[in-house]
Amino acid sequence: MLWLLALIILAGILAYRKASIHWSTLAIGGLLTAYLLTAEKLSSSHLSLWMTYLIAFIPLNVIPLRQKLISHWLFVLMKNALPPMSQTEREALEAGNTWWDAELFSGNPNWDVLQNLPPAKFSKEEQSFIDGPVETLCAMLNDWDITYNRKDLPDEVWDYIKTQKFCGMMIPKKYGGLEFSESAHSEVVMKISSRSTTAAVTVMVPNSLGPAKLLLNYGTEEQKNYYLPRLANGEEIPAFALTGPHAGSDAGAMPDTGIVCYGKFKGQDKVLGIKLNWEKRYITLGPIATVLGLAFKLYDPDHLLGDKEYIGITAALIPTNTPGVSIGRRHYPLDSAFQNGPNWGKDVFIPMDWIIGGAAQVGNGWKMLMQCLTTGRAISLPALSVGASKLTCRNTGAYARIRKQFNLPIGEFEGIEEVLARMAGETYILDAARQVTNAALDQGEKPAVISAILKYELTERMRRVVNDGMDIQGGSGICLGAKNYLGRMYQVIPVSITVEGANILTRTMMIFGQGAIRCHPYVQQEMAAITEGNLEAFDKLFFQHIGHWGHNKAACIWLGLTNARFLSTPGDRETKRYYRQIARLSVGFALLADYALLTLGGSLKRKERISGRFADVLANLYLCSCVLKHYQNQGSQKDERPLVHWACQESIYRAQQALEDILTKLPFKWVTGMLSGVIFPLGKPNKPAKESLIHPIAAVLTGDNPARDRLTKGIYINDNPDDPTGRIETALIAVLAATPVEAKIKLAQKQKILPKGETSALLNEAIEKQIISQQEADLIRIAEKARFNAISVDDFSEQELLG
Repeated sequence: MLWLLALIILAGILAYRKASIHWSTLAIGGLLTAYLLTAEKLSSSHLSLWMTYLIAFIPLNVIPLRQKLISHWLFVLMKNALPPMSQTEREALEAGNTWWDAELFSGNPNWDVLQNLPPAKFSKEEQSFIDGPVETLCAMLNDWDITYNRKDLPDEVWDYIKTQKFCGMMIPKKYGGLEFSESAHSEVVMKISSRSTTAAVTVMVPNSLGPAKLLLNYGTEEQKNYYLPRLANGEEIPAFALTGPHAGSDAGAMPDTGIVCYGKFKGQDKVLGIKLNWEKRYITLGPIATVLGLAFKLYDPDHLLGDKEYIGITAALIPTNTPGVSIGRRHYPLDSAFQNGPNWGKDVFIPMDWIIGGAAQVGNGWKMLMQCLTTGRAISLPALSVGASKLTCRNTGAYARIRKQFNLPIGEFEGIEEVLARMAGETYILDAARQVTNAALDQGEKPAVISAILKYELTERMRRVVNDGMDIQGGSGICLGAKNYLGRMYQVIPVSITVEGANILTRTMMIFGQGAIRCHPYVQQEMAAITEGNLEAFDKLFFQHIGHWGHNKAACIWLGLTNARFLSTPGDRETKRYYRQIARLSVGFALLADYALLTLGGSLKRKERISGRFADVLANLYLCSCVLKHYQNQGSQKDERPLVHWACQESIYRAQQALEDILTKLPFKWVTGMLSGVIFPLGKPNKPAKESLIHPIAAVLTGDNPARDRLTKGIYINDNPDDPTGRIETALIAVLAATPVEAKIKLAQKQKILPKGETSALLNEAIEKQIISQQEADLIRIAEKARFNAISVDDFSEQELLG
């Protein structure tokens, strides 16, 4: 039994250290030799043991023999098991690259990758734009007027957006654009979104998935020189038409077609081009676009371009005044006012040089779109989500301090505190993920899986923050009007949930569906070797993969038994435990991912309830990593620690619970039972965020303090008492200034120097009895006036409502 235990320990050490087959063979052979030499008498069983060792390890070490006896059969088996992959699926998988997501997928994250990432910084020009034109634009925006009266931005706002080149932030200066970093782009969208969703969407679309980005990456020089300056200065309004009535996320089902043919164009009778027919919907800026980016399936029945009849999805730029193009009608998405609508074309003829990149790029449209969407999905909607969350936190927290019930600020009720803490914690997570990811994008990373994580997680968490804000605001939240800052935002939440990849599909299909192949250390390379018929490469990769799986299994047991206490990670006494838990759960995630791929194979992509839980694990580990990096970038501020602890404890707990859910859904329960024991040998150590964190976090939102300012930094803040948010900001300052005076009056009431009653009704008596001064009484009166202004809601006559 001792020798057997020694063998198990040795195997575990070899696996944990990722020892090669060669060194593993020598080590196990040495142990076996020692066992035989210490035996009192050799028997037939000893001989059998030695023969078993030779039969097992000789083929593993003699590579030609291993390939013939083992790898060949595995190669054939896996080749037959691989599901067919469409061209659109392959191009989606090849879009972008991997970054920290691959480290988490490895089960052994290299913390240097994250630690060495420099924090995002703005140039003087970018900061000047944020402090100047962006601030001015925000001051010009009246969201109630935009959404209720105009159903559009005012002309002066449109003009300002164009002249200040808000739509040209990502266009290089040589084409007349601003050439901002991704971080600056995000900061601008976030600030505008805290003022008006309509304005934010108007600005973010041209800088995200639009013709400008496609032109920069794939356009001809002639196309760039013509369109980019016009897009930068607002002379051209762009829109990109991808989604149609019959095909949303399924690009392969796109019914819109282009036929290569000869036609008349600008006085010429025989021009090689394309006859287009399409119908699109949900196209932002579509109703007012002057140039339309269009995705369609291109066919060449007469073989004018080559041998293929079906060429593939293609993208072209079409001026909207082209004969046969119809635009102008609008959708009405949830009472919002941004321009969005359908468009269609009937027998529209365009020349070949209207294809983005010219004729050389026919059939590459989906690849182009996937590559551009990789970064766009990580910036625009996440920035909008963070802006909405910060706005809700700052103003609802202040409202909870201003609003009184039962003669107490509602922010002091335990139930309200719990919700405020959740709002603040989630917002800290959101902004951490936004800033860290933007820093990676600025360094040239294009992480496709992380962009999907950000799109899904930040929009969903923003939904929860705004919902919580509505619960606290109560009647003042649901009564729309010029004073209401939250109602319209609440209404348009599903827009961000729906666009750029619907959230249900993003979670259940994209994050892990792509990640399982893109981020895994070996799977994509193994698939490539199989596709290329390269047995030698497959053999090497497969046995490295086996070693990887063995390491993860051994690491799970060791980290589970020690709760990762001896693992070397970054962090200080406040955060080191979170780094260790991320590493521990990462290796459990990697182990289960391999088991899911082994047992379910190609059918895993249809097991969306399983892949959704895998996405939850990966997303929460990524978000927690961002929180730790963000805390470090902020200078590890002491007053942020409650927020960091809440964010990390919640993220790690959610990742742990998602792992447990996966174990209940994978096949072969006796195996998953053993895997549960491997991953959680001493039970599940992580709990939800501690109750003791709730009060200090809630206090961040209900006071005027540096932590609140850092948490909500970057949104539009003003102190105009007639502004929807300015009146709340003004009232908070006034109420906090009057708090010490209120305390004096309450003490006098407790000592029965003053009678019970409303503070405002006792001011004259309090002055007469010299409990407070006239100046202090004025502070109370100012606070009460500001309080009433802050909690007031709009009302309308029937004529005002019905027109």
